Amino acid sequence: MSTEPPTKRQKTGHPLTIGTHNGTFHCDEALAVWLLKRTEAYKNADLIRTRDENVLSTCDIVVDVGAKYEPENHRYDHHQRGFEEVFGHGFNTKLSSAGLVYKHFGREIVSNLMKWSPEDARTQLLWLKMYKEYIEAIDAIDNGISAYPSNLQPLYRMRTDISARVGYLNPRWNVHATSQEVDQIFLKASDLVGSEFFDRLDYYGNAWLPAREIILSAIQSESALDRRVVVFESFAPWKEHLFELEKELGVEGQTIYVLYPDESGKWRIQAVPVSPESFESRKALPQEWRGLRDDTLSGITGVPGCIFVHASGFIGGAQTREAVEALARHALSK
Repeated sequence: MSTEPPTKRQKTGHPLTIGTHNGTFHCDEALAVWLLKRTEAYKNADLIRTRDENVLSTCDIVVDVGAKYEPENHRYDHHQRGFEEVFGHGFNTKLSSAGLVYKHFGREIVSNLMKWSPEDARTQLLWLKMYKEYIEAIDAIDNGISAYPSNLQPLYRMRTDISARVGYLNPRWNVHATSQEVDQIFLKASDLVGSEFFDRLDYYGNAWLPAREIILSAIQSESALDRRVVVFESFAPWKEHLFELEKELGVEGQTIYVLYPDESGKWRIQAVPVSPESFESRKALPQEWRGLRDDTLSGITGVPGCIFVHASGFIGGAQTREAVEALARHALSK
């Protein structure tokens, strides 16, 4: 971390300087700094923490301090009167410094970390996904925006989110810490929120996205026994993707049952819920099948190799793919 006032150094070969405020730190600027260090321009930048505008004016980019949002001048604060910037793309939460940096630099950051081209469609998809799943909540918490109406009393206290955990790293009120010591703790906080950002991005890029591609291929398969039945050749987490892809493809509500192999090589038939979090199915398996097993179930369905149907009718199992396909056909006809 720089201990001397930075100067404009783009043309001199010296490192650029990122400026943010000193004192108590928060999750948003801790992440903003980490994100900037993942861009080509600022990957080797020094960091200075101060509220001295004379010093900040010499920095190459300033986040979360200065009362200015001027991208053309590399100023990214959100505390000034009248600031109402949002991410767009359907997101309406007021941005913090983390969201501001991510809005302007996020595509490049995703591209750099995933080693994908900026023009790759996956880069755009994960840029939006990471805002939705990780950064929007940081923006909201820093701006004091509740996740639920203020007249509702939460049933429990939740203080294990990343914003809270960054906050806990600040020195205790009754422990003296020098500005240099706080600067070092800030770097620890920045690494904490940044490493979780990267872990989440890596999951979405290397697990969530491949699952999405499996679900998309299954929905679009021309070999489907019925457009209302989607067959996965191998299991993948499917609920979130199915609902999003149905909407994107203009076939919302089309899929009634999904079929897939389980970990033992046997097959499952599962009714699609009315929403990803719902326990209510679009069309549960028939009432007369529910709670039955093995030969009793095969006898009433006329399908050899049945294993079970859950008492609620949301899922069933059979020995083979052919058996669950037959169950799906019978269930759709009822």
